[in-house]
Amino acid sequence: MGGNHTMVTEFILLGFPVDPGIQMLLFGLFSLLYAFTLLGNGVILGLISLDSRLHTPMYFFLSHLAMVDIAYACNTVPQMLVNLLDPARPISFAGCVTQTFLFLTFAHTECLLLVVMSYDRYVAICHPLRYSVIMSWKVCVVLAITSWTIGVLLALAHLMLLLPLPFCGPREVSHFFCEIIAVLKLACADTHINEIMVLAGAVSVLVGPFSSIVISYVYILCAILKIQSGEGRQKAFSTCSSHLCVVGLFYGTAIIMYIGPRHGSPKEQKKYLLLFHSLFNPMLNPLIYSLRNKEVKAALKRLLD
Repeated sequence: MGGNHTMVTEFILLGFPVDPGIQMLLFGLFSLLYAFTLLGNGVILGLISLDSRLHTPMYFFLSHLAMVDIAYACNTVPQMLVNLLDPARPISFAGCVTQTFLFLTFAHTECLLLVVMSYDRYVAICHPLRYSVIMSWKVCVVLAITSWTIGVLLALAHLMLLLPLPFCGPREVSHFFCEIIAVLKLACADTHINEIMVLAGAVSVLVGPFSSIVISYVYILCAILKIQSGEGRQKAFSTCSSHLCVVGLFYGTAIIMYIGPRHGSPKEQKKYLLLFHSLFNPMLNPLIYSLRNKEVKAALKRLLD
């Protein structure tokens, strides 16, 4: 860090390079999607807390997923909306680093919660008679706390490597929020270790967990095919299909973003992919669970009646 460099104290988020008219259109669209995200996940949380029939391990984990989705959207979307109205408005260095840390925390936690939810479905379908013993409330609470704790610790590891880096040159972040790779590009030092850590972290919370989810669903599929009645097979599959849709959306975009080829996809393309990951996924999750889940729809009807 030697030299007479002026340390950067704030960054400019470049966001989306579009005309002012398009920016206002995007502001309206993203505001609407953000409102739907908060409303949809809020309704899921409300239904689970108010309806005693949904006080089961599956919906306990779903409530944590809804909390993560709300936090996920609240961490990135408001700043993105501010920048659409005022593209030149800076974000402080502390604010940028905090946003990076929170994004990584929620992303890691969601990865692990989806694994826990797949394990819950595996036990429910493959070991139904022992379900209440294996998935006791104590076990559920431990699994949820573990997911959050690991998410925070992994994000802290990235933060500890990021904070010592000097930022003395350009201050324009080529993204709509302080995404870690975009921030690392602005450091006035070798970021090789940081990039290796990002890749290692992505592999550890994406490839490993995704593989375990795939294995769980192989066993689940085998168990479903052994069910004699068509109605029983349909009921068993319906409890898993919503989770599979969410897993596909989340892991698909995340793996392309952080494990896919570094030079094959244009930066703008990955930026829009991460927009889908940050804004559309949290909005779609409650829709998927409510539209494809009879128990959630029934709880909503009971609440409205």
